[in-house]
Amino acid sequence: MGLLGPNGAGKTTLVKLCCGLIRPTTGTVNVLGHEPARRRAEFLKTIAVVFGQKSMLWWDVPTIDSMLVHKAMYGLDGPTYRHRVGELTEILSLHEIIDVPVRRLSLGERMRCELALSLLHSPRLLFADEPTIGLDVTAKQALRSMLTRTNEALGTTIVVTSHDMDDVEALCRRILLVAGGQLTFDGDLSGLRARIAPRRQIRTVLDRPVPPENLPPGAVLRDHGVVSIEASEEELEGAVASVLALGGLRDLTVQEVDLDTIMAQAYTQQSRPGRERR
Repeated sequence: MGLLGPNGAGKTTLVKLCCGLIRPTTGTVNVLGHEPARRRAEFLKTIAVVFGQKSMLWWDVPTIDSMLVHKAMYGLDGPTYRHRVGELTEILSLHEIIDVPVRRLSLGERMRCELALSLLHSPRLLFADEPTIGLDVTAKQALRSMLTRTNEALGTTIVVTSHDMDDVEALCRRILLVAGGQLTFDGDLSGLRARIAPRRQIRTVLDRPVPPENLPPGAVLRDHGVVSIEASEEELEGAVASVLALGGLRDLTVQEVDLDTIMAQAYTQQSRPGRERR
């Protein structure tokens, strides 16, 4: 699940409330049937949190040593501990790095180890706050794959906050948009697209110039023989046919509005006074 919103919307604050790191000034918070601020052991054993800009690993020792500390913290018996280490090592591909001092790991390797440490006690719920921040493209793809495998293989519910829309598109089946302490959207990406940007973009490249007066209604002529037009799903077939009728087609693409644009529009709508709230 993606917890999204503009800077200052309260995403990290909400995560901290749900983990019991801070107390609500008013109202109540309920997570898995517990009041997080009470910090009871039976609750803390059911959750985990990974902050992209903070580390739980001991810098000068290998990840396996930090795992031994967590083994004691969560009261794991020997067989359970060994099973979990083996399972996480396989799922997160830690064979070559689990015994390496953390200070010698790359940022991407460290984030995989952070994830393994957070999952050692088999939490039902994992909060991942900006988990890919600072990672390069390859490391981001690897970590997304690890989160997906964690969700599928271990059944762990994962709540992700991120400003990277590639994270959202790759990981999140459900989206929550928050702004000013209000929930403004709860649904999937297709529902968000339908609400914010329901139209498709048709882009064609022609091998010869087209007089503006010959363009279909709504079409825009750009440089180098590029013609673009927007259409709803119902209008799509007719719009494509009208562009094909121009002749001299070299290339044609039909695509949805990219997610970064959709989120920018959503955040703009949220910032307007009197915006619709759900």
